[in-house]
Order: sequence, then structure tokens, then C-alpha cells
Amino acid sequence: MGIVARMVTLEKDGIPGYVAHPGGPGRRPGVLMVHHAHGVTADYKIDAYRLAQLGFNVFAPSLFNMFGVLGSTHIGQGAELQAKHSDGEFLGKMDEAWRYLVERMGSDPARTAAIGHCMGGRLLIPFAADHPSLRAIVLYYPSVRDEPETSHRPRHAFKLARTLTCASLVFAAGKDFIATPAIQGPLWQSFIANGQLVEWHFFSDATHGFRHPDNDGFQPYYADLAWPLVTSFLQRVV
Repeated sequence: MGIVARMVTLEKDGIPGYVAHPGGPGRRPGVLMVHHAHGVTADYKIDAYRLAQLGFNVFAPSLFNMFGVLGSTHIGQGAELQAKHSDGEFLGKMDEAWRYLVERMGSDPARTAAIGHCMGGRLLIPFAADHPSLRAIVLYYPSVRDEPETSHRPRHAFKLARTLTCASLVFAAGKDFIATPAIQGPLWQSFIANGQLVEWHFFSDATHGFRHPDNDGFQPYYADLAWPLVTSFLQRVV
């Protein structure tokens, strides 16, 4: 089975990011990949290709490019861009990307999932709450903090996770300096309260960003350990 994998741009495609999908006709399940604070780094392209080999249409939108920020990656810019743009703005861009995945890439809207890392993982919680047709979400160390709701971040994950109607797979890191174990506890309770399938993996020696080579906390062992758990989960529930 041939795989189509390429960058997409605002100028040529109407939206920026990276797509991968099996070649040939047919309606397939779709996966939206929501990037971390570094943008669409090279590992997203590798993962997108590997998921396409399993039969998924995959789209990793460049949310920062969608805000008009130039560059193929945005290492070191994530904190500033999150301070500048509200959750509502990010979720609007993610909705555009989801429509591209379904409408332009021909994915089956009843068989869609999303994967998010760090910033992307946190944003996928309100996104899933707003898209009840989503079948599953995979969250790597979502950057949830114990913070008050504000106009910038108006809906906290502790409340929203209880309302989700999709299956969830969450990877939590014992040495996470953002979503610390003290935060992970009530977040886990919120997820299991929604009554849906929840698979929660806690790696006590893992650090925030263990999945990504561009992070200081990259841990290849845990990255390799998590991947078959992700693919098994998606193939079972999507």
C-alpha cells in the first residue's frame, strides 16, 4: 500500500501542516495530531506516516502558522504564543483542521480520533467536549495546571474531563514539572468519572516531553514503550 505524505501550506492547500494517508480511494478513519509548544517538529511527520501505514488519514496542522507565525518549527516560542492567543482562538483553528481532515481528506467523521502532546493534550480536552462525535483522544502529559478559570482559559480540564463521551488514553509522567502528580490525581478522577473507556499509564520516572526528541526531557525508552499502546488503542476504539 502506497503512502502519500507531504507538507501542506496555506498558499497551496488553504491550511498549513503535514498530512499522511494511504494512497487510493476509500473512506478511512482519521487522526488529528495537535502539536506541542514547539510546533510541528519532525517526529510528528514520522508518527503521521506510521499511522498512515496502519490505514489512517492523518493531519498535523501547524496552529502557529495558522496564526500567521512564520517558520516550519517554533521551538522556544510556545509560551509566548499561548500567552498571546486564548484557548478559544486555538480551538477555532483546531476546528478548521478537523474539518480539513474530514471534508478535504475524506475521513469518516464517525471514526475520528485525536492525539495531543503537552499544549495539544490540554487543548484536546475542551476540543473533545465540543466534538462529541470524536471517538477517542490520546493525551501525552497534557499541560494542565491547577489554575483559576479566566477569559483566556475559561474552561478547566478538571470540569471538562467529566463530560467527555469518547474513549481516552493518557500518559502521565511522575517527574512532570507542569502537570505534577498532585494535579494528575484529580485529573484522573475527572476522567474516570465520565463513564467512558479510560486507559491511564503513569511512568514514575518519566519527564514532561519524554516523547519528543526536541525536548530536554526526551526519554527514548518511554517513547518506544508508549507507541504500541497508542496504536493498539486506536485500532481497538476508532
